[in-house]
Amino acid sequence: MTSAINPNNIDNAYPIAGQDNDSQGFRDNFTNIKTNFQYAAQELTDLQNKVVLKAALTGTTLNNDMGQSLLSAAKIQNFTATRVDFGALSGTVTVNYQSGHYQILTMTGSVTLAFTNFPAAGSTALVRVRVSVPSTSYTLTLPAAVSIGTTNLQGYSGSVITFNQTGTYEYEFVTIDGGASISIFDLNRNRDPIFLPSYEDLAASASASLTTTTSLFTTSAGETATLAAGYEGQVKVFAATDVTLGNMVITVTNAGWKASGSGTITFASRGSAVTLLYVNAKWYCIGNNGATFG
Repeated sequence: MTSAINPNNIDNAYPIAGQDNDSQGFRDNFTNIKTNFQYAAQELTDLQNKVVLKAALTGTTLNNDMGQSLLSAAKIQNFTATRVDFGALSGTVTVNYQSGHYQILTMTGSVTLAFTNFPAAGSTALVRVRVSVPSTSYTLTLPAAVSIGTTNLQGYSGSVITFNQTGTYEYEFVTIDGGASISIFDLNRNRDPIFLPSYEDLAASASASLTTTTSLFTTSAGETATLAAGYEGQVKVFAATDVTLGNMVITVTNAGWKASGSGTITFASRGSAVTLLYVNAKWYCIGNNGATFG
């Protein structure tokens, strides 16, 4: 802006020494000085209300709210994001976008996320949420608006995320329409439930692990085991190390070779093995070497 202060309308040579000076000259100078002070006060107040400050002015509280004003061609360095720590809790957790772009919580039970105060449509808003999961019995429920990017989201079904292992998970949420629709990005894709190097020794009457890819077993007599519902895209392998002393029969929840309900896989020979894929809420056989299905 151009300042309205005019230093040139003040006669700095007045009064003239050694002669009688008209009082009107004094009045003109005083009037112009007063007018310039008024302009200065108005402009300083305008600046105080609008400028970005590195510290609060004396007697004021720092407020650098840009009010969605455009900041362009800026070169930034050493910037940080405000972190919001909800602590340990369960139930409904409301993520307030205006509070900070990185928000964390530790589950003490199942949690339902909600979002508030996204900017209006036309702006892109993103917020990261870090969730510490101490128990695989806990679930994370997303609001219905989170509808983009869920197709291949690990553990997702019907707005609910289940966790195949404990640990820390991070998600990024993005909206361009004020929160009417929200995209989700899984930032921990290395936690996919395909753990090809991992295996377990499956015991009699045990539940097959959902956090290891392969279950090996040796029977000492006829034995049974179970496989629970899996996670979208999960691969599970069963292999008979030795079943010469008795068959192994595994009961599979949501068996894809049945019209509904559970099915069985029977291993009656050494080296028999199957590979299963969990998709569309069912286990399907994608590879079989000598096992029978019932």
